[in-house]
Amino acid sequence: MAANETYADWQARMAKVILPKWIELPNFDLYMDQVLLLINETLQPLGADPVTAAMINNYVKHKVILSPVKKKYQIMQLADIIVISLLKPSYPLDKIRQGIDQVTATGYPKRAYDNFITVLTNQLHHPDDPLTISDQDLSHSLTTAAAQLIVNKLRTDELLRLNQVQTKPQQIEK
Repeated sequence: MAANETYADWQARMAKVILPKWIELPNFDLYMDQVLLLINETLQPLGADPVTAAMINNYVKHKVILSPVKKKYQIMQLADIIVISLLKPSYPLDKIRQGIDQVTATGYPKRAYDNFITVLTNQLHHPDDPLTISDQDLSHSLTTAAAQLIVNKLRTDELLRLNQVQTKPQQIEK
């Protein structure tokens, strides 16, 4: 990121972000190093902190994601790791798992994940568009609110960075 970058540049970058839908995730089992490569490449355009093997092992240990089968991770675990990685800066792991469980209780995990990715991508591409939260579909409203939380965190982080670059320290008068 260049020092002369603007908020409009950040918006243009976010408008190009494409996150994988369920069908675009590998439909075969992956070893840890493959999982790390896939997840980190997926999240890199958002400036998310890299996911590590220790983090994933911690998710398994605390039952936030299912254990790998013969050290291999499946599509469900990949989707969970993506969602967890995006929400982890704002919520503890148990709350994230609780939210995932609530949203998938009313629909298939594939549909819930795709809905989350669609809502998040739309908000990344149009961060200033108004949102609709409704009592009629609380699972979708939860997904919408979670996606907005992620976008607001990314936006706030970028504004802090831009402000720090632009703000010059001034001598305080005594």
